[in-house]
Amino acid sequence: MQAYVVGGAVRDALLGLPVKDRDWVVVGSTPEAMLAEGFRPVGRDFPVFLHPQTQEEYALARTERKSGHGYAGFVCHAAPDVTLEQDLLRRDLTINAIARDHDGRLIDPCGGVADLEARVFRHVSPAFAEDPVRILRVARFAARFTDFSVAPETLALMRQMVAAGEVDHLVSERVWQELARGLMEQRPSRMIRVLRESGALARLLPELDRLFGIPQPAKYHPEIDTGEHVLMVIDQAATSGQPLAVRWACLLHDLGKGDTPAHVLPHHYGHEAASTRRAREVSERLKAPADCRDLAEMLAREHGILGQAAVLRADTMVKLIERCDALRRPERFLLMLQGAACDHSGRGAGAGTITAPADWPPLLRWEAVLHAVRSIDAGTIARNCRDKASIPQALHAARVAAVKALDSKDSA
Repeated sequence: MQAYVVGGAVRDALLGLPVKDRDWVVVGSTPEAMLAEGFRPVGRDFPVFLHPQTQEEYALARTERKSGHGYAGFVCHAAPDVTLEQDLLRRDLTINAIARDHDGRLIDPCGGVADLEARVFRHVSPAFAEDPVRILRVARFAARFTDFSVAPETLALMRQMVAAGEVDHLVSERVWQELARGLMEQRPSRMIRVLRESGALARLLPELDRLFGIPQPAKYHPEIDTGEHVLMVIDQAATSGQPLAVRWACLLHDLGKGDTPAHVLPHHYGHEAASTRRAREVSERLKAPADCRDLAEMLAREHGILGQAAVLRADTMVKLIERCDALRRPERFLLMLQGAACDHSGRGAGAGTITAPADWPPLLRWEAVLHAVRSIDAGTIARNCRDKASIPQALHAARVAAVKALDSKDSA
């Protein structure tokens, strides 16, 4: 029995990055021998075990044979005669096909070290085309390793996979998992660009893909292209450290602009309603978590009006807070404001002086208004209403008064 550290742990160590988890491949062993050594089985589709002390994953060396469509259509063969090189050859990219033994010696049959130095994502073998998830993984890696590029032959193979319909067999849960991980990387825009270059974006997120090339007024969007604007917004969300729900909402906030009639362009009057519908449809299709779905809908619906905080009437602001359920769920409302701030700052050069979400003036205004509205004593107001049916109206009036009082104090 011989064990080797493989994959991401070796790659990241060679790049000088922190190694979070180590995966091991075991050569010359059997499931029975692993159990006898105290390893605990956890693999459902192939033999994977947890080390009795470190709890790190140890997988028996294996080969894979394509047996159907999609990422699950494989037959795995794990046996003592499977070599380390055979196991490495089944992997996706050369930079993930490097192993290290206990003495620190590298085993690199696919040229992964050279590709690390050249900053290139290159597929190990034509077997890459058998698993469509690998397209998503390459795109996600592009968002993490921002100075890497996709080898031309690998991009060509990815395009062939899309044309062959392999991407159409991906299940929603797996697509969401990879997209969510990519959105949480350093530059999520690179994930979207790679997906678009491969043709996969048009199959997985056609509502987003069609935004590229759709114009917006240059006065407000010097970048003009709606798709480019969305990429700027999600990168702003990443730069400012926003959670996944905000990043997902930023990605979907302008989908309705793809529904704008050609004769209206470059204007997008009332696109918020269409964006809300599209955000809900995409979130449901990909089975996004409820918090991501709900925030995406809310930002799509409200992002146009949030920037007008300086001129909105107190009654209008209170109504917005009420329909967003911000009194019960203020944290979600504040996350929406962060998304709106990213939307404003994610614009081309010449859009103004606001270059970071935290510098957006409406953000402070809405936070102050929310605090004023939540500070009223709703219980006292309700008890003083003789007609219980009038309680909602009385609460609304008190909230409006609180906002007006805030404005009076600020003007004084």
